[in-house]
Amino acid sequence: MPATFLWSPVARLEEYVYFCNMNKTYSDIKTLLVRSGTEANEAKAIALLLMEKVCGMSTTDVLTGGDDTTRTAQEQQALDMATQVAHGTPVQYVLGEADFCGMTFRVASGVLIPRPETEELVDWIVKDCQLPTGNALRPTRRILDIGTGSGCIAIALAKLLPQVEVEGWDISPIALHIAQENAKRNNVKLKVAKVDVLSTLNDQGLTLNAYDCLVSNPPYVCEEEAREMEAHVLEHEPHLALFVPNNDPLLFYRKIGELALQLLHAGGQLYFEINRRFGHETVAMLRGMGYHDVELRKDGFGNDRMVRAIKPA
Repeated sequence: MPATFLWSPVARLEEYVYFCNMNKTYSDIKTLLVRSGTEANEAKAIALLLMEKVCGMSTTDVLTGGDDTTRTAQEQQALDMATQVAHGTPVQYVLGEADFCGMTFRVASGVLIPRPETEELVDWIVKDCQLPTGNALRPTRRILDIGTGSGCIAIALAKLLPQVEVEGWDISPIALHIAQENAKRNNVKLKVAKVDVLSTLNDQGLTLNAYDCLVSNPPYVCEEEAREMEAHVLEHEPHLALFVPNNDPLLFYRKIGELALQLLHAGGQLYFEINRRFGHETVAMLRGMGYHDVELRKDGFGNDRMVRAIKPA
């Protein structure tokens, strides 16, 4: 029997509809993206995302959509957006939104696109904050997110830990405006403030020992790494939120670590998303500052990506 007839009960839907006609717009978007140099699986994911977000079509709708050659206005819009993606604009910026921790966030070129690895950091914080009373980590009532950007970390924590007061800092007024929009969009309270963490603490007039948990995903890409990055990141995402000098890759971690010693209660938790190249250096730096129980974790891709440290008594 020809191999094409050896279908298993769990054969993927798209393999099944090899014999059917997929939605023409979906097929055209995939073809357009692949021809522009997008890897086939990524092209498929982007095409399905555009069909869902713009046309309101599920994967099943798309893959069994028939061969109607007349496009709806929404399908034409999806195709137009795909053309922008083919020319290098990240699909999240084209759509103006990105999904993170089961929520949808507005994104624009003034803020970074939320990454899946950052969801793992949020998950770690939520699990620690939900530990029952009596564990080593103190109860969490106030969380500070430094370099909040779109607000994705702060808002996800506020949503998942409704008993906790969450605050976000950023140096960018654009980012703070977007973070406030996203807080309203996801129906959570988020206090924001324009703060330059590279300035001295006294210049900011901040309250000491005010927080139980501090988290930051600061700029950590060395300038020399730019040549290895994809063009759509370099050309569209804000460099202010990406890069640090080659000669000081731990610049923000060091400064935020110093601030956290003053801002956190004794026993408070400090969390970082980090450059995978400097995991052990970050751990050593935090231990040198006096933090204890410093833990380095890998992300789902096997890269050193997250650090937690506890402020000493």
